[in-house]
Amino acid sequence: MEEFDLIVIGSGAGTNVASEAAQKGLRVALVDQGPTGGTCLNNGCIPSKMLIYPADVIRSIQDARNIGVHAELHEVDFEKIMSRMHGVVDEARRNLEESLDKAEGLTYIKERAEFVGDYVLKVGEKTITSQKIVIATGARSLLPAIPGLREAGFLDNVSLLQAKELPRSLIIIGGGYIACEFGHFFSALGVDVTIIGRHPLLLKGEDPEAARLVQQRLSLFMRIVTGHEVVSVESRGGRKAVSAKNMEDGRILQFEGDEILLAAGRQPNSDLLHPERSGVKTDRQGWIWVDEHLETSKKGVYALGDALGKHMYRHTANYEAEVVGHNLFHGEGEANLVEADYHAVPYAVFTYPAVAGVGMKETEAAAKGLKVLVGRAAYMDTAKGMAMGEEDGLVKVVLEEETGKILGATIVGPSAPELAQQVVYLMNTEYQDLMPVIRSQVIHPTLNEVLVRAFSRMQRPKWQA
Repeated sequence: MEEFDLIVIGSGAGTNVASEAAQKGLRVALVDQGPTGGTCLNNGCIPSKMLIYPADVIRSIQDARNIGVHAELHEVDFEKIMSRMHGVVDEARRNLEESLDKAEGLTYIKERAEFVGDYVLKVGEKTITSQKIVIATGARSLLPAIPGLREAGFLDNVSLLQAKELPRSLIIIGGGYIACEFGHFFSALGVDVTIIGRHPLLLKGEDPEAARLVQQRLSLFMRIVTGHEVVSVESRGGRKAVSAKNMEDGRILQFEGDEILLAAGRQPNSDLLHPERSGVKTDRQGWIWVDEHLETSKKGVYALGDALGKHMYRHTANYEAEVVGHNLFHGEGEANLVEADYHAVPYAVFTYPAVAGVGMKETEAAAKGLKVLVGRAAYMDTAKGMAMGEEDGLVKVVLEEETGKILGATIVGPSAPELAQQVVYLMNTEYQDLMPVIRSQVIHPTLNEVLVRAFSRMQRPKWQA
């Protein structure tokens, strides 16, 4: 058995911790069956946005007629879009692999890790051990128990990246981030897209007003069926037939398409890792339990990223890697440990229109019985929004009434992620309030003004009056 000072399982954000430890002179094992770089690099953030940006351009060209610009789209080169994406991803992965293989003090083991005892892992044909372990094993596409789905065949967010040609029609099972982003991509490239989701609105958990705006806009480009659960799939004459049950009245609708994209959620990889064999607790779904310091139920074993099943964003995983790194290397004694702070976690859904946000939504504040102020402004309330003809753009902000502390924001429309990031900065200032906005000059005319408008229109929501 080979002993290390630290074992890190997962080469996504886990690489950050492994690299830091190796630079400190520790003997580190980084274990991952691959591909190197984790979800974000290989089949998540980077490749998906390489595909989605061309779709954004296509929709922008089509929407230009609304402001008097009549452009014509001559051709979409699907092969080039895909090859460009693969070129970027392959080079980044190759560079990362080379740096890991050359890193002094770091042993990169390209095998699947599995706990076989206390602090003991089997990797390939050998076993390794350490009193300090970081679990960053991520998650994978959830395969629901839908009769006939496996037999009929389907794509997921991994396999679709290997597509050689576009299907004529596509049925997407699920109504979340992946469904909305790839529904946007495929529909913009001319595919007949149908999204089937269980929740009454797309983007479950999103601010309802924002979700309705997204759903209304996407409905112009594709068929959206919400409030329906897929109950069976079958092959029919070379096509795939999907039956979905209305969640309210039980009626069955049927849809046919050339291909199915499964986007029904994510599941943990703990069933492959078996952390329970080393005393690491999970919840009923298999997500790793951690305390406020990101330490698991087993002393010296930490976890981060998608394996926790909470905030499944690479930027959050990177932040959690910083917390874990500090507590591993500088946290001698309870007083020196740092807690993970999730009060201002940002997110973005790169669909059309884009939606982004940070922190608490109005509905969450209502559910908690908080006394808040809510401000809202439309893009069209500003000169720039008017110039762009952005009739659907919206900003909503939520403040704690007593303190003026910013609790969260939700934004729908062009540059939504960039606008939301400005709120993230405000929520990480000393007082977490809007005074930096009030004191600042704002470039006119820009979309920044719609954020200012929202903050200047704070009032008690009707449900609180």
